[in-house]
Amino acid sequence: MEVKIADSWKNKLSNEFDKTYFQKLVKFVKSEYQQHTIYPPGNEIFNAFDHCSFDETRVVIIGQDPYHGPGQANGLCFSVRDGIRKPPSLLNIFKEIKSELGEEIPESGNLERWAEQGVLLLNATLTVRANTAGSHQKKGWEEFTDAVIKTISDEKDGVVFLLWGAYAQKKGSIIDAEKHYVLKSAHPSPFAADRGFFGNDHFIKTNEYLQKNGKPTINW
Repeated sequence: MEVKIADSWKNKLSNEFDKTYFQKLVKFVKSEYQQHTIYPPGNEIFNAFDHCSFDETRVVIIGQDPYHGPGQANGLCFSVRDGIRKPPSLLNIFKEIKSELGEEIPESGNLERWAEQGVLLLNATLTVRANTAGSHQKKGWEEFTDAVIKTISDEKDGVVFLLWGAYAQKKGSIIDAEKHYVLKSAHPSPFAADRGFFGNDHFIKTNEYLQKNGKPTINW
């Protein structure tokens, strides 16, 4: 099966697509889409890559699973489609941005505008069965997204990685912190945000680092 992913990423990840684990993953995902309601829609599985090329990537945010409710997931971690109510974690992200930068909370929770500025919004698992959190974990997606992170870490310099919560921090352990800027805090979930996400200043720190290194800042 040909993987429909932006050319800049296809060139970097082509070796992964030929590996046995990925071939098994493709079979599993195809079967799931045929038998169940799966999010995001098939043409949006690689949306994070389609909206943010390898060359333009200068910030990476690591999530876990796509949202599993109707019409929410659009292939970007923490992001929802236009017109969909903001989930609590996303609302807390916007609250932190307002606190740091004075930006009003936007009407839409669609983060494509971040992706188009060079923010790779990467979930560890790129698909999920409707109403069943974690249903596509440990099927191969994590191995693939580890390869994405390692490729960025190895082949680029000065990327900002935002690792929110224990899961993202563990997944980010393969990042070379000597050549990249790794920021860690609690997760923005309502269960954890008060324990270090609020007040982490990650959005200010990201832009200060980018500016210092001669890269365009992000309009959060």
